[in-house]
Amino acid sequence: MIILKTAREISLMKEAGEILAACHREIASLIEPGITTREIDSFTEKFLKKHKATPEQKGYRGFPFATCASVNDVIAHGFPNKKPLKNGDIVTIDMVVNLNGWLADSAWTYAVGTISTEAQRLLTVTRECLDLGIEKALAGNRIGDVAHAIQAHAEGAGFSVVRDLLGHGIGQSIHEDPTYMHVGKPGKGVRLKEGMVFTIEPMINVGTYKMYVEDDEWTARTLDGSLSAQYEHTVAITKDGPLVLTQQ
Repeated sequence: MIILKTAREISLMKEAGEILAACHREIASLIEPGITTREIDSFTEKFLKKHKATPEQKGYRGFPFATCASVNDVIAHGFPNKKPLKNGDIVTIDMVVNLNGWLADSAWTYAVGTISTEAQRLLTVTRECLDLGIEKALAGNRIGDVAHAIQAHAEGAGFSVVRDLLGHGIGQSIHEDPTYMHVGKPGKGVRLKEGMVFTIEPMINVGTYKMYVEDDEWTARTLDGSLSAQYEHTVAITKDGPLVLTQQ
């Protein structure tokens, strides 16, 4: 069941989103060769505590960290660790912020030092996929319109779109209806209505869209070892168009 949010509830989610976005801005200034994802995770937890918020995914289904930290060929749900990031890496930091019971979710892929031309192109196209998907998040459209915009742009650039990890509704729970793949056909799927709030979070790979999950039952990697990037916002459907609740 899709839970439609009132304007007041959306504003509460936006407050959580503003804290999340502020945290990402701080993380951006920390990313450099030598820092570890465990240090980023520790910073995030302290930052959220300072702003009277909590990391919602810590403890969710046993996940042990405040952030997901996914480096290079890790698509999503990577565990923060003590291995220093090196020049040329890309790293996606994903977090869900809880402020007074209302949630916001956003991931961002960062370049570490100087990255390859291919990696930079991947980041650029993935960010464009997010923006194009948001443009289609209009009341009266369908979720397939959002997904198709993402798929067409990514595949047109020669990249692939992960199928096995999904966008999802969000509110007072991390995962609500609807859930959807970031591939689809225009005019298909759930119709978008005012008050819906969901994530748009394309995960784009240089090579195959296929993936596998490591023995920790969380870390998702590209099957062929190719690079993967992700940009994610929490978006509300309003009468005035899409409202990005996690805008940086």
